[in-house]
Amino acid sequence: MDFFNSRIHTWYSFYKRDLPWRNSPNPYFVWLSEIILQQTRVDQGLAYYLRFTEAFPTINDLADASEDQILKLWQGLGYYSRARNLHFTAKVIQKNYNSTFPSDYNSIKSLKGIGDYTAAAISSICFNMEYPAIDGNIYRVLSRYFGIHEPIDTNSGKKVFQKLAKELITGTDPGMHNQALMEFGALQCTPKNPDCRQCPLKESCFAHLHQTVSKLPIKQNRTKQRNRYFNYLIIEYQNYTWLRKRTTSDIWKGLFEFPLIEMSEATAIDVILVHEELQKLISQNNATITYVGDWKIHLLSHQRIHYRFIRISLSEEIETAQELIRINKQDIFNFAVPKLLENCIAEYFEN
Repeated sequence: MDFFNSRIHTWYSFYKRDLPWRNSPNPYFVWLSEIILQQTRVDQGLAYYLRFTEAFPTINDLADASEDQILKLWQGLGYYSRARNLHFTAKVIQKNYNSTFPSDYNSIKSLKGIGDYTAAAISSICFNMEYPAIDGNIYRVLSRYFGIHEPIDTNSGKKVFQKLAKELITGTDPGMHNQALMEFGALQCTPKNPDCRQCPLKESCFAHLHQTVSKLPIKQNRTKQRNRYFNYLIIEYQNYTWLRKRTTSDIWKGLFEFPLIEMSEATAIDVILVHEELQKLISQNNATITYVGDWKIHLLSHQRIHYRFIRISLSEEIETAQELIRINKQDIFNFAVPKLLENCIAEYFEN
């Protein structure tokens, strides 16, 4: 284990990236970076981190912002519950901890949106506590080097990795150690086609010696995706269009979108035109279908969204359901929308 740690730490001292949250172990900035980088690559998340720290340089600034402001800045990152939890937790820290980030592991872990990994990362990096932060990168490095075949998505497997990681972090600089392992997995021991020839651990790596690099780590449960079919209605009258805010406990809660008819399959346009939901919105006497887009696919972790856009021009204004918001087209860029709508809005509404 000493050999493993020594090689990893030395590698990290030479190859670690210069990332802004590493320059100062401010728990607010470390927390923000960890939440942004969940399910997000560093090269994508860095720009979001910089925008957030510029807009909300302190926990108080984040707590005092509106949810719409936060979701707009978050637009494009996906997994929007992360942003809502970030906002909620900032308010809790402001109220219950006098705007000072808590410094003990259990208090940190009790905060909404912070699990074992994020609590360990903050505790080790900011407060020098020996809590191993085990993310996907570290699972991969440990499983390959030590030849661990326990599935990483089972309770028994997690216990094996937790025990090993605890042994490895004991007696080290815990913040540096956790970051070194994460960085090694992100840059050197990558998921696909790692450069094993240049790896400082190749002489003693189980997976390299047994040609099982591509087989480790092992996952037992594969994510199943369900199909959903969204017909988005771009309703236009003069300089106006209509949006609605998603408020139910579903994907994209808190984001805005065009009126939507969801079906169980890819339905013909003739069926949509006589659908009761569309009839509630418009009368065929004053509506003209100007465009029906092709079906496209947007992939989420558990869902495959099939979607298309149906553009409808009105000859007179309509009385819409209370949930719909009439907006001037030029203001549409002020609203936080799901990723799949970004390109559509840029194409149809940008001057």
